[in-house]
Amino acid sequence: MIQNERDCRHEHVLDVARQMMTAARTAPKGKGIDVLEAALVTGEDLKKLSAKMVEMAEELGMKFFLRDAENILQAECTIIIGTNEQAQGLNCGHCGFPTCGERIKGIPCALNTIDVGIAIGSACAMAADMRVDTRVMFSAGLAVQRLDWLKGCKTVFAIPISASSKNPFFDRKPNEKPTK
Repeated sequence: MIQNERDCRHEHVLDVARQMMTAARTAPKGKGIDVLEAALVTGEDLKKLSAKMVEMAEELGMKFFLRDAENILQAECTIIIGTNEQAQGLNCGHCGFPTCGERIKGIPCALNTIDVGIAIGSACAMAADMRVDTRVMFSAGLAVQRLDWLKGCKTVFAIPISASSKNPFFDRKPNEKPTK
């Protein structure tokens, strides 16, 4: 049997994405408490995510959302990683409030935010080891939050994944309006 790389690339990228989610899950967590959620976005949902980003570009006046929305469409898939809000009870003040009890609901515990950052780093390291291209996107993560795809999660980021001859997430040019 002869199998051309072009015929199996998509499945390979999906397998890498699953490994990236596992790397995020097994990344170190503050106090060993796991408040992370991760999911894989493919197919028509990539179009929904991109459309939401275009909508948000107009609403927020952030043109880079348009460029990132185009990148989402160039990806084979995207993983999304977020954190549930849960104070870790250290009263460290790292969130800007003197104690966990004084922290305002909706302001994430700093450890939650650090945990999602470490998870993203682990996921991207896995992607690099597997030689696929990625880009961490705050913009797409914010769109995921608005879509509520990771129920109740705050501090969500998206990582589109590609395995093409040219990295679509490098040398990116700003878009003034979306291409279809």
